[in-house]
Amino acid sequence: MNQLQAMRVFTRVVDLESFNLAARQLGMSAAAVTRSVGMLEAHLNMRLLNRTTRSLSLTEAGREYLDGCRTIIEKLDEIESNLVRATRDPRGTLRVAASMSFAAGGLGELLAAYRLQHPRVGFDVTTFDTHIDMVEGGYDVCFSDDRRLVSATLVSRALTTVREVLVASPAYLARHGTPADPGALNEHSLLTVSDGTARTWEFADRDGVCRVYTGQALASSGSAMVRVAALSHMGIALLPEPLVAGDLARGDLVALLDGHAANGGPRSISILYPGRNYLSMKVRSFIDFAVGRYRGADRAATLRAVA
Repeated sequence: MNQLQAMRVFTRVVDLESFNLAARQLGMSAAAVTRSVGMLEAHLNMRLLNRTTRSLSLTEAGREYLDGCRTIIEKLDEIESNLVRATRDPRGTLRVAASMSFAAGGLGELLAAYRLQHPRVGFDVTTFDTHIDMVEGGYDVCFSDDRRLVSATLVSRALTTVREVLVASPAYLARHGTPADPGALNEHSLLTVSDGTARTWEFADRDGVCRVYTGQALASSGSAMVRVAALSHMGIALLPEPLVAGDLARGDLVALLDGHAANGGPRSISILYPGRNYLSMKVRSFIDFAVGRYRGADRAATLRAVA
């Protein structure tokens, strides 16, 4: 038995609370993961995990052993990471998931700038609008404004914010009129990004909050489709500002109700990744690059404002 590998497998099973997810992340079969943990328990002559068909839980001995495993693995990973950092450049394919609210704005520029420094790294990019399972998808990093993605197994670091804007085409507004306040939206065809559940928009100003039911004019799981529908004069859409910035500049779309904050105001975009302990050189360097780029830009903007 490779005891160090068995310790890594055991730790990953505990972190993910699943033999199957641990197997998928580690590139092993579920049977091999189960066997590895079983051999570790046999070697120690004690049970580390309580198993049922629905859940896993640590025994008292398991909790103590897990702490020791983490210490050993973290130290070994630190030593190996230092050696690799000193002798190797990042290389390989980085699997990236990104919400359309970020992909339409800063993602392309970020990837291009990183690849100038690390030309041996390529990117496999998946974009999404509603919800994505980062662990099941096997992504290295994810850029998202979805709080549902945050969990105990993921590290989340805030980067920037993205504002949603209410837009419509001049032709649609000429036929149906321009809403003067959020309440007037109930008389219009509304185009929404939705995961299939009932959706409302929320607008706030000094007078309070107004909730608007988006109706059935058009709902799509993709913001690109909603943008096309707005450009085709089908109705009014609420979309990430980077996605429609060009349309607004050309006059193909018009911004509406600028004095009202939509859905709680600008969304915070964060970079998420699965823990700090198992990051490859390319993943770690990309995370550091992304965080440094955005937080550095924020500091520069603050300094310019103060000056």
